[in-house]
Amino acid sequence: MPAPQRGGGPDPAKAADLAEFISLLGELRIWAGQPSYRVLARRVGPLLRPPRTVSSSTVVDAFKVARRRLDLDLVVGIVRALGLDEDEVDRWRNACIRVHAQAKSGGPTGVLRQLPTDLATFTGRDKELDALLAAVARPGGAGGAPTVVISAIEGMAGVGKTQLALHAAHRLVRDGRYQDLQLYVNLRGFDPESPPVDPAAVLETFLRHLEVSAQQIPDDPDERAAMFRDRINGSSALIILDNAANEQQVRPLIPSSSSCLVLITSRRSLIELDDAVVTQLDVFAPGEAVALLTRIVGEERVAAEPEAAAAIVETCGHLPLAVALAAGRLRSRPSWSLAHLLGRLRKHGVDAVSTSERSLQDVFDLSYEGLAPRTQRLFRLLALHPGQDFTPPAAAALAGLGEAETELLLEQLQDEHLVQQRTPGRYALHDLLRAYAAGRARQDPDEERAATERVLGWYLASVDAATRRITPARYALPLRLAPMTAAPAEFDGSAEAMAWCDQEYANLLAAAERAAGMPGSDLAWQLATSMSMYLFLRCHWQESLRVNELGLEAAAATHHLAVEAWVRGNLAMSLAALGEPELAAPQLTRALEMRRELGEVGGGTEGLGDLSGPVDAHELEAGLDGSLRALEAAVRAGDRKREGAALNGVAICLWELKRPLEALDYLRRKLALHREAGDQFGLGPALHNIAEFHETVQLYDEALEVFREALEVARASGDPHAEAGALFGIARCLSATGQYEAARPDLESALAAFKRLNAPEVQQARELLSRIAELVDHAQ
Repeated sequence: MPAPQRGGGPDPAKAADLAEFISLLGELRIWAGQPSYRVLARRVGPLLRPPRTVSSSTVVDAFKVARRRLDLDLVVGIVRALGLDEDEVDRWRNACIRVHAQAKSGGPTGVLRQLPTDLATFTGRDKELDALLAAVARPGGAGGAPTVVISAIEGMAGVGKTQLALHAAHRLVRDGRYQDLQLYVNLRGFDPESPPVDPAAVLETFLRHLEVSAQQIPDDPDERAAMFRDRINGSSALIILDNAANEQQVRPLIPSSSSCLVLITSRRSLIELDDAVVTQLDVFAPGEAVALLTRIVGEERVAAEPEAAAAIVETCGHLPLAVALAAGRLRSRPSWSLAHLLGRLRKHGVDAVSTSERSLQDVFDLSYEGLAPRTQRLFRLLALHPGQDFTPPAAAALAGLGEAETELLLEQLQDEHLVQQRTPGRYALHDLLRAYAAGRARQDPDEERAATERVLGWYLASVDAATRRITPARYALPLRLAPMTAAPAEFDGSAEAMAWCDQEYANLLAAAERAAGMPGSDLAWQLATSMSMYLFLRCHWQESLRVNELGLEAAAATHHLAVEAWVRGNLAMSLAALGEPELAAPQLTRALEMRRELGEVGGGTEGLGDLSGPVDAHELEAGLDGSLRALEAAVRAGDRKREGAALNGVAICLWELKRPLEALDYLRRKLALHREAGDQFGLGPALHNIAEFHETVQLYDEALEVFREALEVARASGDPHAEAGALFGIARCLSATGQYEAARPDLESALAAFKRLNAPEVQQARELLSRIAELVDHAQ
């Protein structure tokens, strides 16, 4: 080891960014005599804490200027191994942290930092924090192989597991660690009102954050987990899995790369996670609890009544959450003495939390009773929201208030630690607070039902408005929307409408589930019909099936044939897209029977042509007659949307009756309506249908021209299934005219997209690709 040297080498303070810092590190190596990377690796290993073997390739990588981040511990070890004294080592350490912080503030594209805020009032936990930080630096597992670092923080509700995990995470990030990616999720493992979060749903969210499109995410949970591990492999990533229910819930969410750290919190011991370093978190020591009270309330007030302060934290059972809530109430009531608060605590029995019968009920009561009546009402109604998080407009709908007032009330609740805002504009209730608020809401069943109907009605009106923007020319059943104080969402165009549906996707599904549990309500079938187009466009076939199954019972209860026929038609399309034509056929047959009873087959038959086969010629003739009558009535009434639906119905019936040229005329009329309305999402399918009609009558040049226009429209509107369908059509036409080599690239692209979407066309595309390969081989 060279003797420690002071000064004389390159100055790390001159580094303007990470690349310059790495360049200076290379200059330092030259200044120190340019030891080989192998020699340097041997010197560095013993200097690390804990000591470990370092490969020469690891050291080589540290000197590559293109790197996005450096391991701080490794840099410090290299600087020491190059012979600098500790003062100089500190200068290099600080410079390394600075350039990483600058890189972070500059925001490298694609880097995600989802950590909730580190609490300024975090207190104590020195021993546990040291254990967590030491676990990060541990060597590999059995045999020395490096593995992902997993730390599990366990303890009772309210003990501060999440706060410790976040504090440790922020400290690591401030020290320059885990700069590539920081993910956070609340797994809701102990929510009495809702089941634990499905890890497959978490994986979908993580993958979307990692810029994987919804259509590329596999349906199979194991495939999702594999894709997540692949996408995160090699990243310096920190993942917090909060409120885990059990090992099975978290295991799919754990990456395999040794560059990652996973922090898990749970009320349950995760004994099957063999590689996890477990931190058992107990209640605060008395001094820590008083320190937390002091940081929130202020030193002067606590110093004036030290005995009352000690009694307050004891009455709270030294439980961090209870202490924090009591202290927050004191801070918001500057005229109260600590003795006054202690009297209230004792009156309400919060001291029971320190026994085997302890409960947070009284702690929550204390906070709740200090709220203004309107804030109390909003708090208890928030538990009735169907999803896991909510926006101010949705909360306003729940309470029947204006959005501006609701936002102010939400901020008050956040000040009282009764709601959380992890991302701007989206709020959530902690599991325990949601259960507490739900208990309060159940005390007034009439208010509970009215609030639920208001928020479900708001989601219905909003998704209906979104659908009308996405497909403005599409005929839809008229909805009976209840008047509401909070205005539904509004959209400037189809892209904004689709983005809102994507953001509220989980809440929309939850709303459909909640609506199905409300006997006598039309909301279930109304949500099903309004959501269907979005679900179809995003290829959420399984979810579409579920939503329409939920809506069918409600639709049947209306005794309106048009409503039930509509839902059955959507259900049939969902089943067909899932590759279940034998189940789709009876639903479609019954839907057509109902439309025939109504004397109208045209309305709502978009897409039914994908179900070729389940209806016989007699039914098709009857359907054609009904669609023609519906078309005539729509034209007389000047109803362009109903006219488009009827044109579609006529074309489908003519197509199935083997009269394609006649059908083509009606499709061209429908195409003109979509162009007139500027309906990009409706224009694509219309073009596709026309192209297929040309293909059927072997007018391949004309079909290719229209397929290519359909491809442009699909790409412009962001419809991956339509894009794949157009590519498939182009490939079929090229193949039919003997242009096999030209067809292959488009066909391969289409097949890959169909696989990602789990689309029913996969087998057809695979068979055509196989035939083309055989023909090419034979020709050669």
